[in-house]
Amino acid sequence: MARVIVVGSGIAGLTAALKAARRHHVLLITKSTLGQSNTRYAQGGIAGVMFAEDSVEAHVGDTLTAGAGLCDEDAVRVLCTEGPDRIRELVALGVDFDRTDGEFARGREAAHSYPRVLHAGGDATGARIESALVTRIRESSAEILEDTFLVDLILEEGRAAGARLRLPDGSECTVVADAVVLATGGAGQLYRYTTNPDVATGDGAAAALRAGAQLADLEFYQFHPTALTTAGRFLVSEAVRGEGAVLRNALGERFLAAIHPDAELAPRDVVARGIAAEMAAQGGTPVVLDATMLGAEFLASRFPVIDRAVRASGTDWSQELVPVSPAAHYWMGGVATDLDGRTTVPGLYAVGEVARTGVHGANRLASNSLLEGAVFGARAALALDADDPENWPARPARPFAVPERDPATHAPAFSREALQQVMWEYAGLLRDEPGLHRAARLLDAWSALPLPTDSIRSLEDRNLLTLGRELVLAALARTESVGAHARSDAPATYPAPASAGAESREAAAC
Repeated sequence: MARVIVVGSGIAGLTAALKAARRHHVLLITKSTLGQSNTRYAQGGIAGVMFAEDSVEAHVGDTLTAGAGLCDEDAVRVLCTEGPDRIRELVALGVDFDRTDGEFARGREAAHSYPRVLHAGGDATGARIESALVTRIRESSAEILEDTFLVDLILEEGRAAGARLRLPDGSECTVVADAVVLATGGAGQLYRYTTNPDVATGDGAAAALRAGAQLADLEFYQFHPTALTTAGRFLVSEAVRGEGAVLRNALGERFLAAIHPDAELAPRDVVARGIAAEMAAQGGTPVVLDATMLGAEFLASRFPVIDRAVRASGTDWSQELVPVSPAAHYWMGGVATDLDGRTTVPGLYAVGEVARTGVHGANRLASNSLLEGAVFGARAALALDADDPENWPARPARPFAVPERDPATHAPAFSREALQQVMWEYAGLLRDEPGLHRAARLLDAWSALPLPTDSIRSLEDRNLLTLGRELVLAALARTESVGAHARSDAPATYPAPASAGAESREAAAC
């Protein structure tokens, strides 16, 4: 029986911990309460081939297309093939997905050729999944430490051998282990505007980097097109657009059809940049989401969480238009792993958003994130059983060149808010070489300062600064535009599909 530390309590971490606890001694660590994670806030649902009219090949095709040519096809096939079984396991664990006439209710989201997105509680899918998994993990043999922060990984002879933790009382301790599974999510707090909760500060990725693990595809940060410009950038799921809502500019015109044939249901990066361009053309004023055609009763029943948030912001969206704009949402890059969560550091695994399996490529397909957590969390738990600690297999990450950096320059005082503004302005939705170089100089200068490490927030700031520098360098190294990495000084090299209408959907299903 191995000693396994799992860090993170979203769908990936809880899945890995539940399965690993059947054969190993598991310590589950989360820096907030057990149910606080990005999973909890996932609205749209979980994608999976659960209907006879759908096919794994169609789901694979949609995922590859959304990834703009940079997905690892083997990873995509694992995701789409094993996904249905993981969804059935969630049902067995107590997740009550919504049904219509006894069958799973079918949701439609952008860039899917078939309505394969399952949801629970309308738009409370993530919260329902999180609740069910938290109940099960509390019933398991796993030990749980809440309000406990991962300071760093412990290495022995180049192998992950435990973790240094900061406990709720502020003291620190070292916990030894045979393996560590990182499931710490993304780093949305890198940006001024994000749909992520406050806990999304990239702690696992930064710790893995300091331990010598390879990271990859850091330049690919997905910006969700529609976040409320009020209420703290609350996410308005694209499932709303999947049900028929449309986006309009200040003149009341739909504008996305001129950019992509699928208009509001184009891939997320296309919609987000289209919104940003329209906002720039109208002096920065947000665009608006028009859901009035859906009616108050449908909006309240299908999207109860969003309905409450929109109404709390003072808008009756059954009668009024909702101001929205893009916000940082999901990191496609992360700690490079193989198809079983193994990193390039023996004994260290990564699953979920913190990992880069290659399944998302340059742009994640909607509702594949919860599926990724379930599928690869389960695979990592199985790998724990199979791996020989003395013969650790690892697959190298795809390398990228590191550009030369300009000399450091005078920088304003460091703060998280200053970092977020720099990242938003120079490494956000649209980038160029001069702006990225400016960001690199500022982040280098801040990194040379003796920043404090006496609080959880200061440790988070250290992690955000570390990852911000790596993201900017990766963005400088990738000199073309592709997927979520858009450079105004370089044209896109992977064209959007000519049409995602009936003909292309039929081809994807072949």
